[in-house]
Amino acid sequence: MTATDRSLELVNTAAQAAADKLAHDVIAYDVSDVLSITDAFLLASAPNDRQVKSIVDEIEERLQKELGVKPVRREGDREARWILLDYVDIVVHVQHSEERVFYALERLWKDCPEIELPADAKATRGKAAEHARMQAAEEAAEAGGEWR
Repeated sequence: MTATDRSLELVNTAAQAAADKLAHDVIAYDVSDVLSITDAFLLASAPNDRQVKSIVDEIEERLQKELGVKPVRREGDREARWILLDYVDIVVHVQHSEERVFYALERLWKDCPEIELPADAKATRGKAAEHARMQAAEEAAEAGGEWR
């Protein structure tokens, strides 16, 4: 079994919305062969809580406006470290970068086929590592140290 055309449409719209709000490392997996509760997972991250919320709000708004769907469940708003949007056909996970590294959902789903995403979403790959390097360089400069 593979993800339905509707699920792929939802994933692509959500991925583009995440990319438009500067999400990091957007990736999607077809989990339909291993889970009966959903067809696909979309993962994205951001370096701070405010951006996590912004990405989630944009995904929710875009899916509502363009495809007429609302999530059946939204969890994690209070801390905004990991917000989950459940659309039944797909589940969207937007995580703070630290949670993304700690929980490593990609490791859990690496055996599932990756879903082809829009070019803008693919261009987000590696942004979290790039952001971490820049932040380390800034912190080293502030401390008067040398960074390589």
